[in-house]
Amino acid sequence: MKKFKYKFTKLTLSLIYAGIALCFAGLGINVFRIINDNIDEAANIVYPIIQYTLFFLIPIILLILLFSLLLASYYSIDGNTLKTSFGIIKSKYDVKDIQTILLDRATNKLSVGMSNGTVFIIVVNEEWYQEFIDALCRSNPLIEYSINSKESDGNDKDDKKK
Repeated sequence: MKKFKYKFTKLTLSLIYAGIALCFAGLGINVFRIINDNIDEAANIVYPIIQYTLFFLIPIILLILLFSLLLASYYSIDGNTLKTSFGIIKSKYDVKDIQTILLDRATNKLSVGMSNGTVFIIVVNEEWYQEFIDALCRSNPLIEYSINSKESDGNDKDDKKK
């Protein structure tokens, strides 16, 4: 089984790291509030307990989601199955259902077309494109692979010098 790590944009990575930092800050603030608040003085002791429980559960659940995005986001090709994992969201596709692979050099995107008409973009490092394509084509040699290349509009810098 070959795994290809999902490539996040810098903005997405910075938002994930900011979310993780906010979760840790929220947990710290909650611990501080529990230490400084006197639960015994509450009119009904059940409400502060529910409040503190929720204030701990929400950052912990968000931490699990954010760490799962960082650690478990990948594509894998295992025999006749293409598996996509985006954190806790996982999908499986039969490689036999893949009809086309298109590498668009103008946008530098790799797209996979299925037999039911759906198309999805593969987001991995550009250096891994050929290895990903080779792994898919080894699993299903009937996949049509094509490349859209960058086209010159005639206004290249070299053309102006001539």
